[in-house]
Amino acid sequence: MDEFVSTFTNKLDAKGRVSIPASYRSVLAVDGFDGLYCCPTLDRQAVDAGGNKFREFIRASLANFEPFSEDHELLSTTLIGESEILKYDREGRMVLPDTIRDHAGIGDRITFVGQGYKFQIWEPERFAAYREEAKNRLRDLRKTLGSTHRASGATKGAGE
Repeated sequence: MDEFVSTFTNKLDAKGRVSIPASYRSVLAVDGFDGLYCCPTLDRQAVDAGGNKFREFIRASLANFEPFSEDHELLSTTLIGESEILKYDREGRMVLPDTIRDHAGIGDRITFVGQGYKFQIWEPERFAAYREEAKNRLRDLRKTLGSTHRASGATKGAGE
């Protein structure tokens, strides 16, 4: 497997360490990144994390903007300037720095959410609320897509 999938919730231990899910560590090992690249999400109180593939997506996003432009500066400040590279031990445990814990509002539990080329780190209750919001928005989108699809005549059978 070369993508981050599924959702896991783990507890932080007394030293502030948390175990990265084993399947996520396997993806990072295949990816070849020594550690975990983390930066704040752009629009939520969560943290985006991953390895080389995630960093490539960041570079590709930045390439859409003229160097030294305001948009490039804003994006690079958040995705690079506020990033951290975390290390984890042989057991897959890492210490979450205060900057990450504060940004995401993490207490004694953490939720890891797979998103393919990256994963997100959330405070569990905040993620549960976000997940409900996402499901509701998708239901609305599905209704819109369905009516758009029908209006275009795309639901007619082949050969009609």
